[in-house]
Amino acid sequence: MNEVPDHLDHGLQIVFIGFNPSLRSGELGHHYANPRNNFWRILERSGLTPRLYDASEDGELLRLGLGFTNIVARPTRGAEDITREEYAGGRELLRGKLVRYRPEIACFVGKGVYTEFSRRPKADWGFQDEQLPVVDGVREFVAPSSSGLVRMPMPEIVGIYRKLHEYMQESR
Repeated sequence: MNEVPDHLDHGLQIVFIGFNPSLRSGELGHHYANPRNNFWRILERSGLTPRLYDASEDGELLRLGLGFTNIVARPTRGAEDITREEYAGGRELLRGKLVRYRPEIACFVGKGVYTEFSRRPKADWGFQDEQLPVVDGVREFVAPSSSGLVRMPMPEIVGIYRKLHEYMQESR
C-alpha cells in the first residue's frame, strides 16, 4: 500500500501531525480519508476552515496555511500496528520536517502522537510549555484524536480545536 504524501511548505500556520495513515487513507492517497474519522468536520466546526472539506481536497489546505504529515508514513489498521523501530525513525524524520519547514504551530492529533514524538510521559490538551519545545521556534499544540473511536463528546473536541482557531485570529 502506498504512503500518503505529506502536504508541507514553508510559511504554514499549522501542520497537523497524526500517528500514521489509516488503510483507507492509504488506498485513496489522502489524509483522514476514513469516513468514520471526524477530522474534516472538526476543522470546519472549529472555524479552522471556512467550509467542510473532503479528504480528497487535503492538498488545497496549503493555501489556507494548513499542512499534514505523520510520525509514521506506513498505513496500518491502527496505531498498535506501528513498530518501535518505525517510531524511532519516524521521530527523526518528523523532527527534520519541522526544522526544515518551521510551521508556526505543530498540532499533534492525539495525546499519544505528542508523547510518542516528544518522549514526554504526558501532555495536556492545548498549547504545551513554550520553554521546552521539541523544535525551537515551533509552538506545540495537542488536540484530541479525530478518530470515530474517541469517546470524548464532539462539542468538547471542537472546543479544543477552536482554541487553535482563536489563537490564529489573535496573532494576525
